[in-house]
Amino acid sequence: MPSIINATTTGGVVVSGDNSGVLQLQNNGTNALTLSSSNFQFNSGYGSVATAFGCRAWVNFDGTTNTGGFCTIRGSGNVTSVADNGTGDYTVNFTNAMPDINYAVAGLARFASSDASQNTALRYMGLTSASGATLSSDMSTTYVRVNVGYSNGNLQDPSVATVIVVR
Repeated sequence: MPSIINATTTGGVVVSGDNSGVLQLQNNGTNALTLSSSNFQFNSGYGSVATAFGCRAWVNFDGTTNTGGFCTIRGSGNVTSVADNGTGDYTVNFTNAMPDINYAVAGLARFASSDASQNTALRYMGLTSASGATLSSDMSTTYVRVNVGYSNGNLQDPSVATVIVVR
């Protein structure tokens, strides 16, 4: 049985404890959050407590800037820098390493061009361009390398690029 902190409408806060190392926060006896040394679970409004998979790193940067080989970061979490490897090619460096390379990467980009007929794409993990050239294939516990460009495979520097890493 876990240690429980229960906020009730009749008795205020009721606390019970044990030595299991698990903590539960409850609202009128309904579990809202469970915390242990290896798991974080909460009820996000869908009626049950489930494991939370958090954003391990995120960054919003300007791909059109290059100061000493690095892009300007507007905001970030667990990202130390974004290296500019060339047109539309970036390495996002993590402050704290991922536990392994089994994470997911997603992102969006916006170009300064007003050409609305071009769709944008953020790629990683060895994809190839329309011309058949191999693009980035780097993914490690300390960084992920991403390519940004048009959906036709042509790489381009975005005015706004966002990348998130979930694990």
